[in-house]
Amino acid sequence: MSPTPELCDLVDDFLESYRTEARLHAINRRFIPSREGILEVLRLCLELLYPGYHGRQDLTDENIGDHIVVLLATLREKLQIQIERCLCYDQERCGEVESYQISCRASARHLTGEFLSALPGIRKLLVLDAQAALDGDPAATCLDEVALAYPGFLAITVHRLAHKLYELGVPLMPRILSEWAHSRTGADIHPAARIGRSFFLDHSTGAVIGETSELGDRVRLYQGVTLGALSLPRNRQGSPLEKLKRHPTLQDEVTIYSNATILGGNTVVGRQTVIGGSVFLTHSVPAGHKVSMENPRLRVRPEHIKKPGENRPDF
Repeated sequence: MSPTPELCDLVDDFLESYRTEARLHAINRRFIPSREGILEVLRLCLELLYPGYHGRQDLTDENIGDHIVVLLATLREKLQIQIERCLCYDQERCGEVESYQISCRASARHLTGEFLSALPGIRKLLVLDAQAALDGDPAATCLDEVALAYPGFLAITVHRLAHKLYELGVPLMPRILSEWAHSRTGADIHPAARIGRSFFLDHSTGAVIGETSELGDRVRLYQGVTLGALSLPRNRQGSPLEKLKRHPTLQDEVTIYSNATILGGNTVVGRQTVIGGSVFLTHSVPAGHKVSMENPRLRVRPEHIKKPGENRPDF
């Protein structure tokens, strides 16, 4: 079918846009990370971490060993491909010479091995996270429910995987994983954030944990909590000093209730402190304290029952 003149004009408009505005396209680029490939790696990781909950469901003591052999081999192959693409992408973006692909392949092989070796330890952390959810939520009936249904548990699962990749220095892949989890769970956890053992994120929706946040063990957060940054100081050229710690530190056993906002890299919330809902906090709080807002003044008055045809404002 021959294109119509209108279609030809539209094609020309797009081509002109690509030529005159090089941002937001990858034409003539050899190495762009595959979002679909990275999410396939995540799917395999979930099946490995939680056998029977994800993927194959006919697993028994007799066949689980053979299943894990195949799963690990598949994961290693697919993960190495994606890490290599991410490494090559980063060097291509920085204008490195053509020989980088050989070094990327060797580095990807090494980093893949390091990541796979870390998975048993990550699973131990996630078991503690699941138990924290069961212990912390009266509505939770069993660990099966936490693993299969809780968005906060999916968010911390993806974060612990993304954080390990971040620690290994893999470009872009950690952020692709964390933003996928953000879109699925409503929780925005930067892959660089450091989160201790037995973490519980209840309800998940709207929670934000910024890049340089540090959370101790047995921390509990509720929906809408923001661990954010104050305005950044800038250098003489006006650029932010990005290497500074910008986000809060929560020590062990801190609880923060819904819609609280805690800002600033110098803000430290001490051990066993409780921050109430809707609190706005920009300074440190000692251990063992409770912080809450004063109760708002509510206006309660009898409801006026409108007569037919009466036009009267509600307030």
